[in-house]
Amino acid sequence: MTKALSGIRIARISTVPFFVVAQLKQQIAVMGIQGAHVTVVASDEPEMALMEGMEGVCCVRMDIPRSIAPRRDLHALINLYRLFRRERIQIAHSTTPKAGLLTALAAFVARVPVRLHTFTGQPWVTMHGLKRWLARASDKLIGTLNTRCYTDSPSQREYLISQGIVKKSQLFVIGAGSLAGVNAQRFDRHRFGEVQCATLRKSLGISTEAPVLLFIGRITVDKGVRELMQAFLEIKAIGSTAHLVFVGRFDAESGVSGEISPIELKRLPDTHIVGYTECPEEYLAIADILCLPSYREGFGTVVIEAAAMGVPTVGTKIYGLVDAIDDGKTGLLVSPKSVSELVKSFTTLLNDMQLREEMGTAARQRALSQFDSKMINSLVVDEYLVLLGSAGSLK
Repeated sequence: MTKALSGIRIARISTVPFFVVAQLKQQIAVMGIQGAHVTVVASDEPEMALMEGMEGVCCVRMDIPRSIAPRRDLHALINLYRLFRRERIQIAHSTTPKAGLLTALAAFVARVPVRLHTFTGQPWVTMHGLKRWLARASDKLIGTLNTRCYTDSPSQREYLISQGIVKKSQLFVIGAGSLAGVNAQRFDRHRFGEVQCATLRKSLGISTEAPVLLFIGRITVDKGVRELMQAFLEIKAIGSTAHLVFVGRFDAESGVSGEISPIELKRLPDTHIVGYTECPEEYLAIADILCLPSYREGFGTVVIEAAAMGVPTVGTKIYGLVDAIDDGKTGLLVSPKSVSELVKSFTTLLNDMQLREEMGTAARQRALSQFDSKMINSLVVDEYLVLLGSAGSLK
């Protein structure tokens, strides 16, 4: 059986391995199975071990700082250049801002034939002053040096074009959007029986009758966590029996001032902090509503993961989420930073079980028809082959 990517040498680069494991692991596995030699490059953190041992995949631990660090950045740039030359990389595909900039520079100098970057949201949207200017300039340079760039949602593409960051002719979306789609077999509520769900609820101290609001992601200001906290306090004040579960890490390096501490969340009634988990679907299985009141979002992969589990989302009217959520059908959209609209949306869904179920059903149908990972991954493989052919790099 012919393997589509047989012998093709690909590098996938990200600042942190957590992003690769959470978003790209299945897609990279598909490339390895298709015969590619895939080099995964990310900082030396524990999650990197989760990528090892996969067919056709080699992991390279490299210090790539998230924040501006001139000496470390230069060291990473030189190491990337050497890696691309040594491994004769044919496709260098980056995600996350700092990895995107360093990869664009190194791959251009190393004459990598196909140089790609996927934008998954712009940190500079919530920045100010010189820091914002530098971040925008970085994204412009990424767009200039790469063969082609992508966004993980149509609305993000339009935003970057309107901001003059990347030319329309150089910026694309794979399928209907998302970075790597959703694994419909993994994110399937039927995998979790009543006993398993009851056991998880009991371990958290949540009764079987209490509705569950769920947040999955970086626990930081720019994810709208402060507004979520306040909205939850307000629905509790009017008698809601709901519980709020946080799944994810606290993030002090998001680029937005005002770090959120575990102590603040622990002060909230009926609130549970789970931390990072490799099995977020376990918590989606007991959830009634996913909460994502983010200030910025490239697409919101967690939304389609929740959708595949039959869970509607309350999110914000920002680029990215307007593609992930079909307002009024698969969830509800509210204005960014609006506590009052969050309260109204939570109250509407908590008081109407039938509406929640209808939205959950519609969400799952949409996730499977438009964002199935098998379809998205196949489109990415096709894209690689077309670009390699155009670059004259196919044997």
